[in-house]
Amino acid sequence: MLDRASKLYVTNPILAHASGRVLARDDDVWKNHYVDKQLIAGLLLASVTLLGQAPAAQPGGVGPATGIFRQTKPVTGPTPRLADGTVDLNGVWMGGGSNSGDISKGLKSGSEVVMLPSAEKIFKARKSEDDPEALCLPFGIPRGAPYPWRILQTPTHYFILYEGNIHSFRQIFMDGRQHPEDPDPTWYGHSIGRWEKDTLVVDTVGFNDKFWFDYLGHPHTEKLHTVERFTRTDLGNIAIEVTIEDPGSYAKPFTTVGRARLQPKDELIEYICQENNQDLGHLSGRAYLPTEGITEPVKPEPQK
Repeated sequence: MLDRASKLYVTNPILAHASGRVLARDDDVWKNHYVDKQLIAGLLLASVTLLGQAPAAQPGGVGPATGIFRQTKPVTGPTPRLADGTVDLNGVWMGGGSNSGDISKGLKSGSEVVMLPSAEKIFKARKSEDDPEALCLPFGIPRGAPYPWRILQTPTHYFILYEGNIHSFRQIFMDGRQHPEDPDPTWYGHSIGRWEKDTLVVDTVGFNDKFWFDYLGHPHTEKLHTVERFTRTDLGNIAIEVTIEDPGSYAKPFTTVGRARLQPKDELIEYICQENNQDLGHLSGRAYLPTEGITEPVKPEPQK
């Protein structure tokens, strides 16, 4: 497993979503909290190559190292339930509900992202150094980050606790209340939840317009309304769909898809994004994907 306590973690959501792989521990190349664009992109390309080639995982929950990656053992079994029959979502998870590199690449079949001219103007003017996530600010919805997060279920509230960035959290009201008429704009908005059979449906309004949907900088306005659908398909997986409606930025709603995987042996740990944040020194110019301009994987430095 990756030693996050030693700040050997990268902030690239695409790497974290690569078939559940995590970086092997103690690579000197990962000593800095953030690494440069070319290194991340090279590792990403390597991870894509490895997706269908990893050998079977070994007993104990961690598979053999493949290059710099180690395959975690899939968690199998039926969907667990609480005493009252409600699907049990509690646990530590990795993954999310969209493509955090480019939201338009992780869409449900039939969906498309159609920006209004005003939003497209903002999108084209975005600079990579202005990405709020790189500034250690919350990443909003549906963008994810390559850090684990925990769901806690109580009878009246569900909470999502994020390890990444600023240890932020979401609270989802499950007590039947409605949204306030004029909510204060916030990074994660005001969320109310309900169950539709075995799917948790979370309706959220009251967002600010500060976070980006992805690395490329797809924007939104305070008119943003999201509906997330969390379905625990088995013991080890949650399928996530997020319907995005924002008449201030997009001509029509669209739906993103993603998945989270259970991390049964993991726990959230202290992580201070502002500490040793070297990302900004590598960011300049227009917003871009981490893989842009990279054609060959970069070989990591050998362990010492």
